[in-house]
Amino acid sequence: MFDPAQLRTFLAVAQTLSFTQAARRLGVRQSTVSQQVRRLEDAAGRQLFSRDTHSVRLTEDGEAMLGFARTILEAHERAAHWFAGARPRGRLRFGASEDFVLTRLPELLEGFRRHHPEVDLELTVDLSGHLMKRLAAGRLDLVLAKRHPADEPLGRLVWRDRLVWIGAEGARPDPRRPLPLVLLPPPAVTRARALEVLERHGRAWRVTCTSGSLNGLVAAARAGLGVMAHAQGMIPPGLVRLPAGAGLPDLGGMDIVLLHGAGARRDGPVRDSAEALADAILAAGDRLNAG
Repeated sequence: MFDPAQLRTFLAVAQTLSFTQAARRLGVRQSTVSQQVRRLEDAAGRQLFSRDTHSVRLTEDGEAMLGFARTILEAHERAAHWFAGARPRGRLRFGASEDFVLTRLPELLEGFRRHHPEVDLELTVDLSGHLMKRLAAGRLDLVLAKRHPADEPLGRLVWRDRLVWIGAEGARPDPRRPLPLVLLPPPAVTRARALEVLERHGRAWRVTCTSGSLNGLVAAARAGLGVMAHAQGMIPPGLVRLPAGAGLPDLGGMDIVLLHGAGARRDGPVRDSAEALADAILAAGDRLNAG
């Protein structure tokens, strides 16, 4: 009843909340995205998106379609891989920012290994900046990382999130004193953003904890040593978003992107394995951050 190509287009729009970004991810024109969504809405007999010149939002029927689309596409992909005969195989070096390890990424990787047992998956967990360098040096094949929306649009957008201030329950920084910060070391994307925003707003700050481990940062924040900038959809257990009344400046958006290395673009077995994992991650999209 529902065309898989239209469902993929629908998922891309639902995850990016942008027809333009969905078109870039899919490598098609924006008019094609609009046409595919319109055809899917015709097939469903329901409006799936509420949109105007400024925003795109899922309707109640769109939220329902989200679950159906994922189920249909997952079944379609499993069938396609099964009957294609040639399954992805070989060594795949995958890098992910540590933030994602506390999401449903491990569950997704477990499913990937179960469906693709011939792929020898190697996982590297590090800061996004370090992962980008390893990718450029040919030491990784596929990377899931964070990127500022204003940066050069490299990679495929998986989902768009917001950076927010988080801390222990009841944390209320004193506006008369420098803001105590719990930070990753350079070149962490969240560190750079937090410091840039605070400097721009003239807010004094001091670093109370620096750790390359997210668990270390969480422990420090839970102990009340300070606050940290973090993706809203991936807030670790034991920490909460600080309310607007805390008086801290807005940190803006954050893109979660997939980037392919040179080997994944050139080498056949590596390319097939990287595409299979990328498809799984793109299909999951922002569902990865659901608790």
